[in-house]
Amino acid sequence: MGWDVLVIGGGPAGLSAAINVRARGRSVLTVSNPPEENPLWRSARVDNYPGLPGATGAELLTAMRRHAEGAGAEFLTGKALSAALSAGRWYVSVGSDVYDAGAVVLAAGAVRDAKLPGEAELLGRGVSYCATCDGMLYRGRNVAVLGYSESAREEAAFLERIGCSVRYFHRPRRCAILGGDRVEAVECDGERAEADGVFILRPAMAPAELFPGLALEDGYVKTDRRMAAGLPGVFAAGDCTGGPLQIAKAVGEGLIAGQNAAAYAAAAEREA
Repeated sequence: MGWDVLVIGGGPAGLSAAINVRARGRSVLTVSNPPEENPLWRSARVDNYPGLPGATGAELLTAMRRHAEGAGAEFLTGKALSAALSAGRWYVSVGSDVYDAGAVVLAAGAVRDAKLPGEAELLGRGVSYCATCDGMLYRGRNVAVLGYSESAREEAAFLERIGCSVRYFHRPRRCAILGGDRVEAVECDGERAEADGVFILRPAMAPAELFPGLALEDGYVKTDRRMAAGLPGVFAAGDCTGGPLQIAKAVGEGLIAGQNAAAYAAAAEREA
């Protein structure tokens, strides 16, 4: 089953986009981490969102998500790992599954490109971003897990259950991935671990990694006034487009991105 619009990110920008896609009568799937992993969830008090001073971040996110659900938006918990355009539709892999849509709204927050030494060189040769996708390739072998996301320990536990010998590094500061033709070891914060595979588990993929060819400016996604991101059918909103990193700005950009993504999907459908 495909959707008109796929929204990547479940914060204020993504939820606003989803609400506005539904307001235009289009189907929308929102892919995100659990709400509790959003940085806003941990805010004890938000005083700069108009009309709701003093609300907690959790209260705001919960209300926005209920609004989106009530409008008919569908939700999927997971992390988008790759995206490809084919015959006018975007195909986005989430874990081991693939979902397609006529347009995409990127609202995954401020994620910068910060590759580890050896990461790019050994990608696909021992470096992976998804334990449930690639874990079976390493049954009975040594793997290292670099856990930067809240769900990283769960993925490490999955690897152990399927027979991997796991060395877990919790939010390491300095890491390098070592090897020639394939991964051989990792060094994190002065500790070395021999490994046949390394799973780098971040909260989200950097925008340019998810959408090759995406234009960036000072590390943020470059957009026009329609929140179009320079690739066919791709729009962006929220912290990933730069400052100010405020909820009100994210919601406004989400509205614009959602409206234009819905219009793009509708136009593509008419032309098909």
